[in-house]
Amino acid sequence: MRSALWSLAVLALAANCGNAGPSLQAQSTSAPTAATSLGFDRNEYPGDGNLATLRRTFSYTGYWLNTPPGAASNTWLGRRRAVEAAGLGFLILFNGRLDTDLKKPPDASALGKSDAGAAVAAARHEGFPAGAIIFLDQEEGGRMLPEQRAYIHAWVDGVNGSGFRAGIYCSGSAAPEAKGFPVVTAEDIRENAGGRNIVFWVANDACPQSPGCAFPKPAPAPSRSGVAFADIWQFAQSPKRRGAAACPANYDPDGSCYPPGVARDTRLFVDLNTARSDDPSRGRSGAR
Repeated sequence: MRSALWSLAVLALAANCGNAGPSLQAQSTSAPTAATSLGFDRNEYPGDGNLATLRRTFSYTGYWLNTPPGAASNTWLGRRRAVEAAGLGFLILFNGRLDTDLKKPPDASALGKSDAGAAVAAARHEGFPAGAIIFLDQEEGGRMLPEQRAYIHAWVDGVNGSGFRAGIYCSGSAAPEAKGFPVVTAEDIRENAGGRNIVFWVANDACPQSPGCAFPKPAPAPSRSGVAFADIWQFAQSPKRRGAAACPANYDPDGSCYPPGVARDTRLFVDLNTARSDDPSRGRSGAR
């Protein structure tokens, strides 16, 4: 979830194919609260024994429904009850397809529909309630290519039509295009969504917007990401990107972000998020 989002933004250079569509009204559909809440995500499950320590700092965690990017397996499956029992809310994630996958048969729309079915089936199997928001992990940034757009739209339609709600995790920072006009992935997806109801979780760890590897209370507003309609903002990643070089020197010397109370030798590094809810996916039992 941390690497391809930024390094593959070069796809925007190949996707410089016309103007974006009309803007849509902002749609903020995760449960809002008066205050913002701090959360974390990581590809590997942190272990039951670390949940209480993490809960002292965080209100929610990312939770993968399928194998995370770059991983050989999904260590989160079967852990929903333990996570909820520790007092943590959820950011439910489904790892989407890279563009190279979408150029192969079946067509991108059919693959999006199939993956939506897999995401909904996994969410039900894990015990998440109807109406929970599932976020498609869109790793590649820049302007979406036609097959990427077809995949995303089919996936969103499939999830929204199955008793759950669709969200997208994507880049919230500007990527350069061949003609010199930067494009923000979240804005490109939203402006071309055809009125689809999508909740946005954006990644932008550049400073000065981001506080770096910090745990502020209250957490910063997601709109500080530079994407006004974002419900969730990922503002720090592990390892620290070169693009975040201007951030405060508050990352560990190894480049990772470790939460309070966690020893470096555990390698329990995290990405940091802020949201307008302590359960952004509405994944707790009985959530509406």
